[in-house]
Amino acid sequence: MSYLELIATSTFGLEAIVAQEVKELGYQDMTVENGKVTFVGDWEALCRANLWLRVADRVRLKVGEFKAVTFDELFEQTKALPWAELIPVDAEFPVEGKSVKSGLFSVPDCQAIVKKAVVESMKKKYKRQWFEEKGPLYKIEVALLKDTATLTVDASGAGLHKRGYRESASYAPLKETLAAALVKLARWRPDMVLVDPFCGSGTIAIEAALIGQNAAPGMNREFISESWPNISRSLWRRARKETHDAANFEQPLEIIGTDIDDKVLKLARRNAFEAGVDQGIHFQKMSFKEFRSRKKYGKFICNPPYGERLGELKDVEKMYKDMGKVFREFDTWSYYILTSHPEFEKLFGERATKKRKLYNGNIKVHYYQYYGPKPQKGRAKEIQRLEE
Repeated sequence: MSYLELIATSTFGLEAIVAQEVKELGYQDMTVENGKVTFVGDWEALCRANLWLRVADRVRLKVGEFKAVTFDELFEQTKALPWAELIPVDAEFPVEGKSVKSGLFSVPDCQAIVKKAVVESMKKKYKRQWFEEKGPLYKIEVALLKDTATLTVDASGAGLHKRGYRESASYAPLKETLAAALVKLARWRPDMVLVDPFCGSGTIAIEAALIGQNAAPGMNREFISESWPNISRSLWRRARKETHDAANFEQPLEIIGTDIDDKVLKLARRNAFEAGVDQGIHFQKMSFKEFRSRKKYGKFICNPPYGERLGELKDVEKMYKDMGKVFREFDTWSYYILTSHPEFEKLFGERATKKRKLYNGNIKVHYYQYYGPKPQKGRAKEIQRLEE
């Protein structure tokens, strides 16, 4: 394969951020669609995308795409794809599938047909009748959407939200990819204070610290494609070296996470240590009502309770009212709040500057963004010095 078509999959609503991340890696030739960003690259791009993409769900290698309204069409066009150029003779190649608004709605049948077609294609190239499948894993997916079949191979393995630092989480953990997106949407900079007053196991604070120190989110984990003979070990070594050379672990940070639960704060401190950013984050047991700061400018970024459980809603609604009163005391700060409550703005007592529809798992949420005034040019550093 002289060039590769790669797909960075995305949670709904975050495609534009993933596209920006791909662009920042230097890949301009891309297409943005619901739930994915397709871009052109090479094997090095596959390595770098896995290591650096913070908001994408996973990286997939696109093998082919075509219309298929019958099983025969699905079989013949899958068989015609260059599978043997990608998959070695000893590889394990299971097939997964999904179908949305397509005539070929039986996913098990589609999986079986694709598997058979891939085998027939490889038989022709390798001149053998069966494959042992005990080698490296190439997990194929057939995705049918409105009668268009897209055939891909998973290059990530575990989802990209699995950074490797969070072995344990609080009862309602926020995915690392979504937490990173919240920080990016808030346009936080490492020279500004960031406060998460409902920090739980610390995911928002940790992701902010990784962003602030330019630490690649995948630098401490492994990927399924590292076992592929298609990619030399030296290519992976070079890509990983780039992540270490680019990281600025000396960047000072002022990130504060507070919560009223000792148990989750213990998890947060452990997670921050595992991520290597514990020196840049201060976790403290405290109610959001108690928080005080002498800083002129800062950002609250938080994922407070939604009141999804029976009996919690009234308490949560009162909390939102209290949040409005407390946050407005910080009248030069900006605040960013993720919640599923449809009446949040009314309870909070202020209409958001901007809101964005997202999904936290299967829960539809909105990200309410309240913009404070911009720091005065030429005065920001002086104000910072005086405050310190």
